[in-house]
Amino acid sequence: MTERPPPGSARPGGRTARTRAAVLAAALDELDAAGFEALTLDKLAARSGVHASTIRRRWRTVEGVVVDLLAQHSSTIPTPDTGDFRQDLHELAQAVADFQAAPRNYHLIEGIVAAAAHDARIADIVRGAFTTRIERVTQLVRRAVDRGELPPDVRAIEVIEALSAPFYYRLLILRGAVDERLVHTSAEAAFHAAHAGVFNAPQPQPSAPPPR
Repeated sequence: MTERPPPGSARPGGRTARTRAAVLAAALDELDAAGFEALTLDKLAARSGVHASTIRRRWRTVEGVVVDLLAQHSSTIPTPDTGDFRQDLHELAQAVADFQAAPRNYHLIEGIVAAAAHDARIADIVRGAFTTRIERVTQLVRRAVDRGELPPDVRAIEVIEALSAPFYYRLLILRGAVDERLVHTSAEAAFHAAHAGVFNAPQPQPSAPPPR
């Protein structure tokens, strides 16, 4: 079965592309102005100039629009390539912090989580988008393996998850500010844990000898 594109993203080009761009730009502006809780199809229609029925037909709900925003923004955080694993982690942590510092991006993340909590289909799309993004960033871990900085059996996805998780915990659970201390500690924790073998694939345990 062919996977369907995110809501509103089918048939790119021409009027469809212009409509999508207008609606997504309007959604970002509305998130900036009032946050996810105040986002409605009517507000999107008024700000974008696209009729509410058109938005409803293509995205169905405001949650669908927010998910499409996630698809659009999933590659905006660059993957560092400094030639040094530790520095790459610090630059990635700083890039995550810079992204989350923008109010519209904070509201976008908040909206995505809220949408996923109420719709299993959207939860699957969000999970897929984040998984794709994490897998893309694991290039910096694989390059470290190629340079001999990490063992070949390190689980690259777990390294990136360990670095990223503190930011989302601070942002969404504690509702606190992302600061330079968090940037430093998240990068350093991931670096030292990777070097200590915390993320290495578990070794098979020897089988117990047969009873005599």
